[in-house]
Amino acid sequence: MKLLLLSAYLIVIAIRFALDWINIRHRQKARQPLPDAFAGQIDEEQLNHSDAYALAGDRVGFVEDIVGVLLTLLFLFGGLLPWYDHLITGFSDNFIFQGLLFFGLLALVQLLVGIPFSLYKNFILEEHFGFNRMSLKLWSADLLKSLLLGSALFVLLAGGALWLVQLAPQSWWLWVWGFWVAVSIFLLYLSPYLIEPLFFKFTPLAKAELETEVRDLLEKAGAHAGKVLQVDASRRSGHSNAYFTGIGKVKRVVLFDTLMEQLDNKELLAVLAHELGHWRCGHLRQRLIKSQLMALFSCWLAFTLLQVHVLPGWLGLEQLSFAGQVLVLGWIGSLLGFFWTPLSSWWSRRHERQADQFAINMVGSGQELASGLVKLARENLSNLFPHPLYAAVYYSHPPLVERVLWLEKGRVDTNFIRKVVADQ
Repeated sequence: MKLLLLSAYLIVIAIRFALDWINIRHRQKARQPLPDAFAGQIDEEQLNHSDAYALAGDRVGFVEDIVGVLLTLLFLFGGLLPWYDHLITGFSDNFIFQGLLFFGLLALVQLLVGIPFSLYKNFILEEHFGFNRMSLKLWSADLLKSLLLGSALFVLLAGGALWLVQLAPQSWWLWVWGFWVAVSIFLLYLSPYLIEPLFFKFTPLAKAELETEVRDLLEKAGAHAGKVLQVDASRRSGHSNAYFTGIGKVKRVVLFDTLMEQLDNKELLAVLAHELGHWRCGHLRQRLIKSQLMALFSCWLAFTLLQVHVLPGWLGLEQLSFAGQVLVLGWIGSLLGFFWTPLSSWWSRRHERQADQFAINMVGSGQELASGLVKLARENLSNLFPHPLYAAVYYSHPPLVERVLWLEKGRVDTNFIRKVVADQ
């Protein structure tokens, strides 16, 4: 079984690298005439600049992946896992403390390994292409806040789960799942007030006219957001975004200040209409339900496999602690998750198409959203020519050229909302 797992891992890695390679080659050879919406926005020089940005990102991503693969092989198949497991279990007899220490130290190692890559991406790669706007001081402050916040959530989620495992050994899978659901819903309420402000400064829209137009759009879409805010994303990056978030009375619209600089009001409203489409079409609810059902199944499957004590033998070991077996299960789950990725991506692209149709209904045509997306592609140096297979596996949104062509031909469908709701 150990050889089978090793072979499966190497096959997955080989497929991933092959997909990356064909995508790089395709991007360099598959240029074609762009739709009319790209005229005057993206030319040959811009495409070359985008290719250079993508290739630079591919290179650092390849190195990062190789480091991750080597560390995984060394830890799981090179003898480090049983040594580490014995070290942790010999340090303390407390079940909860053992689990927290086991996963906490591994998370710390992962953080330390990732720091050089984060520094390179922000202060060399992103800096070279004009995206980075962070100082080292701000980057360090973000890292420290993320570490403290992540540590607190880790102790809460992992410590609470381990306590429930100890408290209800015959039914912990259901209790752990229920605990995680409760915490995740609570965080949806808490995040806009306590978590997001730790990293960004939220202020009312500086443009009074735009706020009026945004609220009119919200009313037309049947959404009632308590606040319409802009966020100082430009302190960190030149990339841009907009989102509609929250549940209950904490729903709000957030626009990146970079987005407000890059798009005119009509284009910005079309982008926002797309985001509202995800809410109105029930995509956010569907994603939440899907993730919780998968979490429920994962908890039950983990409970079942841990009960029969087969996991140590799968790696050729005589024994492993509870935490060690959970780690092995998580790793196997990531292997299986790779083959789930194409279906998840297809489902996401379907939602994006529905949100685009909703935006067309809200603003009267697809022209504004198409032109806005083209401008964002220009500003973000997006890859316009992904390999179809790579896009099918990984892309959560339709490839931009295909999407723009569809938007330019889009028509208002007055029955769209009724049909979407009926399909849910």
